[in-house]
Amino acid sequence: MSPATQTVIEISTHGGPDVLRPTERDVPAPGYDEVLIKIAYAGVNRPDALQRAGLYNPPKGASDLPGLECAGTIAAVGAGVTVWAVGDAVCALLPGGGYAEYAVTPAAHCLPVPDGMNLKQAACLPETFFTVWSNVFMRGGLQAGERFLVHGGSSGIGTTAIQLAKAFGARVFTTAGSDEKCAACRDLGAEVAINYRDADFVDVVRAEGGANLILDMVGGSYMQRNLKALADDGRLVQIAFLQGPKAELNLVQMMTRRLTLTGSTLRPQSDQAKADIATALHENVWPLLSNGRVAPVMDQTFAMTDAAAAHALMESSAHIGKIVLEVAG
Repeated sequence: MSPATQTVIEISTHGGPDVLRPTERDVPAPGYDEVLIKIAYAGVNRPDALQRAGLYNPPKGASDLPGLECAGTIAAVGAGVTVWAVGDAVCALLPGGGYAEYAVTPAAHCLPVPDGMNLKQAACLPETFFTVWSNVFMRGGLQAGERFLVHGGSSGIGTTAIQLAKAFGARVFTTAGSDEKCAACRDLGAEVAINYRDADFVDVVRAEGGANLILDMVGGSYMQRNLKALADDGRLVQIAFLQGPKAELNLVQMMTRRLTLTGSTLRPQSDQAKADIATALHENVWPLLSNGRVAPVMDQTFAMTDAAAAHALMESSAHIGKIVLEVAG
C-alpha cells in the first residue's frame, strides 16, 4: 500500500538551481495502462535544467515536476497492465515527475533492470539510451563501418553514443573540452577524441573523409561547421541547442553534397513512439548491457534534497557521464 503523500522537489519559480525546493504532494494513482513506481534513484538531465529555467515546458498532461527517468520497483498497476506486477524492479522513461518518491508512467515505457546491474546504474539508462537509439540508429541510420561524430562525448548522451556506436561497428569520433574528458572518451571506444579548445573538429574529421553521421547538441556556431565536417551524403541529427537554435547556414552545401539535416526531441513524442523505442532497446541493446559490453558512465550521486547541487554540477560541465539523485537507496 502506497502512502497518501510524498516528498518531491518542485520548481518554485523559474531561475537558477536554488529554485528547486522540497515540498509535499499527493502520491499519484496510475491510470489505464500505467504503473506507479516507487523511485529509488532518478537521473538528472539537461532538459530538467531547461525546464527549471523556464525554457522547456512539460507537454500537456505531464507532471510539472522535473525528472525524466528513474529506477525503482512497481508499487501499483493500473487497469490493462499485464506485463508488470507489484514488486518488479524496473527503469523507466517518465513524462515528468522523477524528482519524487513516486511517479506514474505508461507501462510500455518501463524496461527490466539489466542483469548484474543495480538500481542506481539502471536509473542512468532511459533518457540517454532512448535518445541515442532513436536519433543515432532509428533516425540517423548509423551503419557498421561508417564514421560517426558525437559532440560532447563526456556527457551522458555522449558516453552512451560512443559505446553504442562502437558496439555496432562504427568508427567513432568525438569532441570534449579537456584532455581528461578526451581520455575518458577514448577509454569508452572513441577512435579519435578532439579537444575542441585545441583543435578544429572540422579539419580532423575531414582529414578522415568526413563524418557519415553527426549527433549534435550544441547548435549555434557548430551548425555550419557540422555541414562542413560531413562527408557527401552525410546526415546531421540535432537534439539540442546549448549555443542557441539560430545560425546562418549555406544550404547550397546541402543540395550539392546531398546532405540530410534532421533532429528530434524525445519528450513531446507520442506514447506509442516511445513504446516502440523501448521495444527496440530491449531487443537490441539490453543484451549488451546484461553482458557488460555497454554500461552507463556515472559521475556523482546526490540526495534528492540536494537537487540544486546536482543541477549546479551539470551546468558547470565538470562532470563525466551521468548525475543521479538518490531518493530511497
